[in-house]
Amino acid sequence: MAPHHLPFYLAPGSGTDALMVVMGIFLIGTVFWVGTLYWKLHSLPERMAHKSQKLQFEFVAVLGLISLFTHMHIFWVAGLLLALIDLPDFGTPLRSIAGSVEKIADATPGEQSEVAESGPQPPERPGPATTVVKPNPPPPERPGAAKEKEHSHV
Repeated sequence: MAPHHLPFYLAPGSGTDALMVVMGIFLIGTVFWVGTLYWKLHSLPERMAHKSQKLQFEFVAVLGLISLFTHMHIFWVAGLLLALIDLPDFGTPLRSIAGSVEKIADATPGEQSEVAESGPQPPERPGPATTVVKPNPPPPERPGAAKEKEHSHV
């Protein structure tokens, strides 16, 4: 029994409110859009660190998760700053040093001293087969061996 001259935004007496349906859809879309924008902004430090292949990528990701769960923005700011800063790579030179030290440690001292003492070897000439036996050098004495000998006669 509503008059026909009412404006379009008023709901008819027996029908559905079209403006409320449109505004409900708009509200749901806006909430999803703002949520997506929030997630993109929240993951910005992690995406920046991942894109530039930073060493501290995992640390930035953990700071992002902490800021998400605690709602403390300082963790997000720290993650953003860490994603922007290039930390020097100390691991590669240290691994190289460790590898070189392992190679040096694997070489036995007897092999190096025999090569150094004998010098360059002349080329072998064909002739009677002779076997040269080099005597093994005596094992080096331990520093405490002299003290053991001194106390043995007591």
